[in-house]
Amino acid sequence: MPERLAELVARVMAGATVEERRDALARIPDHRRTELQRFADEIALPITVCHFPPGTSKWNKIEHRLFSFITQNWRGKPLVSHEVIVNLIAQTKTDAGLRVHAELDASEYPLGRKVTDGELAEVNIRRHDFHGDWNDTIAPSGNGTVIY
Repeated sequence: MPERLAELVARVMAGATVEERRDALARIPDHRRTELQRFADEIALPITVCHFPPGTSKWNKIEHRLFSFITQNWRGKPLVSHEVIVNLIAQTKTDAGLRVHAELDASEYPLGRKVTDGELAEVNIRRHDFHGDWNDTIAPSGNGTVIY
């Protein structure tokens, strides 16, 4: 059996305008918090979310190490369908060993889902001592199924 992970860490872009970026945790939509809780329970691992602060996208390694090669790969090709786009992304590779896996998620997701105060209260979220406005962890509630 492979070695068990201790946690899952996601580094995410802040996105919004400077005025909206003051508290990244407050901007996470309620349904995303509850879905992250569901996922943490499912994999039985804490999920740490670290938001890039405003103006720091230039340090996002994904933008430099992945997106530039995807762009080179589909240069001059008409992006006429989801299938074409996903296939071009999936064909991206570099001499240094980068290989990209891509697949289309054709699932339908409900719009305007409302999360109740009770559902939100069940999210086991903790802000970090260091920059708690940008970094937080959602721990499993202990009732999930472990996936290996």
